[in-house]
Amino acid sequence: MKPLLQVENLSKSFGGLSAVQDVTFSLRRDEMVGLIGPNGSGKTTLMRLIIGMLKADHGRVLFKDEDMIGRPPWGVVKKGIAMTHQVVRPFRELPLMANVMLGVLGSGRNRGEWIKRVETVAMDALEFCGISDLARERASILPHGDLKRLELARALATEPDLLILDEPFAGLDSHETDLMAKSLKRLHKGGRFGRLHSEGPAMLIVEHKLSELMKIVDRVMVLNYGRLIAQGPPAEIVNDPKVVEVYVGGHQSRGRTDAA
Repeated sequence: MKPLLQVENLSKSFGGLSAVQDVTFSLRRDEMVGLIGPNGSGKTTLMRLIIGMLKADHGRVLFKDEDMIGRPPWGVVKKGIAMTHQVVRPFRELPLMANVMLGVLGSGRNRGEWIKRVETVAMDALEFCGISDLARERASILPHGDLKRLELARALATEPDLLILDEPFAGLDSHETDLMAKSLKRLHKGGRFGRLHSEGPAMLIVEHKLSELMKIVDRVMVLNYGRLIAQGPPAEIVNDPKVVEVYVGGHQSRGRTDAA
């Protein structure tokens, strides 16, 4: 199967400090891929380069054979890539429905076609995420677990072909984590969000809860000091000596934040 996403020799530095160094990988439409690494390894920077929130120093991001480098984030979303964020920042005084609708309209994706039925699309997304009964409630009343579901609904309503998730399990208890994991797996396997999807999106998932992540992904990539040091099936990655050394031996980035 032809890759949906191809990242080629992608690099980014901040003030002479290399955050992402010549990273190359591909991702197919039928894959859920995990991205792991110690704090400061470059995971967030890599995601932001793909989504257009940061400008790469060099390298290419090809999505459906089109180069995304230089496109603004809304232009990347319009092409079919959406991202959820670890820190959820909804419009707290607006209803959940309005939060999701604004995300759809703001993406600019097929705006003329969507404007007449954007409310239906938003409700479909909320229903898939299990919070449609709260559609008219303000986002400020939501507990953390439901805020995570709202963040996912906002991304789903743009109908992404690739969904990038930044720590979707962060702050969730074991029960909420299990529900989120099952929702993501069901979505990817063609759980038909709303009336529009015939197949689920590919997923790139950054997560620190490794045991939960390994249960749902097909492949895992490992970053350290901004370099891709290993990739493969979960069973291989957990026994890879280089990966074990990074997590157990203490050879991980120091004095940096994950945003770098």
